[in-house]
Amino acid sequence: MWIGKDDTDMMRKIKNILLLVILLVVFANRTLAEEPRQIIVNSEDWRDVYSVMIYGGLADKTTNFLVSNKHATLILGGIAPSTHIWAITSKTVPYVAGYKAILESKGYSAEEFIYDSVNLEFAKKTNTENFIIVDDSYGYNAISVAPYAVISKSYVLFADRGNINEIVRFFEGRNIKKLIVYGNVDRQVRDALARFNPEIINKDGDRFLNNIEILKRYQEIKHSKQAILTNGEFIEKEIMSGTEPVVFIGTNNVPDIVREYIKSSDIEIGVLIGNELVGTATFVRRQLGISVFVKFAQGARSPKGAISQVEALDMFYLPTYRLNLELESVRYNRATNQLEVTIRNTEEQASYFLGTYTLTGNSGEKQTVGDIGANFIDSKELKTVVYDTEQITDGDTNVDAFIIYGESKGSLEKEIRKTVTAQSVRILDECNIKVNDIFFNKRNQIVYTEVENTGNVPCFIDMELIDVVVAGEKKTYGLENIANIDSGRKLELKVKTGMAKDDIDNNQKIKIRAYYGERENSLVKVIEGSYELAIKEIDYVFYSLLTVIMLLVVIIIWKRKKRKVV
Repeated sequence: MWIGKDDTDMMRKIKNILLLVILLVVFANRTLAEEPRQIIVNSEDWRDVYSVMIYGGLADKTTNFLVSNKHATLILGGIAPSTHIWAITSKTVPYVAGYKAILESKGYSAEEFIYDSVNLEFAKKTNTENFIIVDDSYGYNAISVAPYAVISKSYVLFADRGNINEIVRFFEGRNIKKLIVYGNVDRQVRDALARFNPEIINKDGDRFLNNIEILKRYQEIKHSKQAILTNGEFIEKEIMSGTEPVVFIGTNNVPDIVREYIKSSDIEIGVLIGNELVGTATFVRRQLGISVFVKFAQGARSPKGAISQVEALDMFYLPTYRLNLELESVRYNRATNQLEVTIRNTEEQASYFLGTYTLTGNSGEKQTVGDIGANFIDSKELKTVVYDTEQITDGDTNVDAFIIYGESKGSLEKEIRKTVTAQSVRILDECNIKVNDIFFNKRNQIVYTEVENTGNVPCFIDMELIDVVVAGEKKTYGLENIANIDSGRKLELKVKTGMAKDDIDNNQKIKIRAYYGERENSLVKVIEGSYELAIKEIDYVFYSLLTVIMLLVVIIIWKRKKRKVV
């Protein structure tokens, strides 16, 4: 058969078209294969796990995470063999090395992506215009916003003074539709993000109040009569799904603000994740009238035997602030008819506490005293609180102590219940002080308070600056160490705060509370008041010392030159 030149050209064109079609099909199939049906996070860093879980919720991808190196293969029992998997691996803290090879050895098609910082990398993979900013120092804030983030199509970014410039550059390349700054963040973060007009959600740094605020926003988008009950200390798949909102309950106690919200809401069912908070959840069921279900296990992914087996939930625990107060001592001072209760803070985290004490005298008479408002206790501090009582007959006095405490005034989630015999003492404290002045030094950004000992005995003093407004948030600050002032002397007490020049207008008056007394471990007297804050523009002592030093340097140099000339 004769084939002409035109036919040859035609066949060549057909071949090229067929080749192009084949290449397109292969490329299309390859592209489809690269889209994962399953994502697994291989990292010991909770921020990596959280970031990918949020991304999975936004991109509608099934996402899981490892909790140990043994888990690397166990988790595969629940994943179909034909599944294409993305393995997101931490460069510095993976649970297993070479996870892609492990997956492929089990018959899976896999790709592995290794990152230094997953959080910003996955922000770049999203096409969302909504973002939520939290500080990774407060893991519970990230848990609180997770359900809202998923249903509002918002990605959560961790920001602090170290990476805020990088986040701002990322935002400059995006059309930011809605930005929320949630919870406590560094001043530099709030200042840098101000131009994006963020919504600030931070109710006095109280995680329970903040949780309720974001919960209300969730309900506006997707009204739910079911909520997850947790304390925000771990990541779990249902928590991150956005299926229902998260309600924080305390470790041992349900804060009043949470009780009131649940009572006034339409929430009818609570799902408790894990069994650590069963006691608190029981209170919720009995006192607040909602049904509570406990989710503490899942079906075994590698079952053995005919009997249906279960295994623990996959829960990735977050770093948490440790809170622990101890009842140090209880004394009944017969000289003053006062109960002296001393509390010790054993941790680095400052706390607030509220105590109720029922006294039973030797003859059976009872009376109850306690706090009207929460007391502040700084890290590693010993604090004595004094309560006036009716006179108690001689003999042993038993005290039933009930103390609730937490990291803020509204989050008193932990408790102490203890019965002790009060130590009987007769002590008159003759210490007397007065606060003369309080001023802010602009140069070193420290608040100084001048205190005078007006009594005839040496005094020990501890001091608090209450509700100081720093970067728009109210905070309480205390002395680092208890001070000692001799009779008739004055002393400037230095309190380190986060105050800057921008905060001066919001702190025209400072509320001071000073605890003092003759015994260092029993500061049984209190003075309290609001004082005008003076501003110290120039530190004359500092500049005087600097001038003297400079003169000495000049004199030394001049003498050396004179000696060389001679």
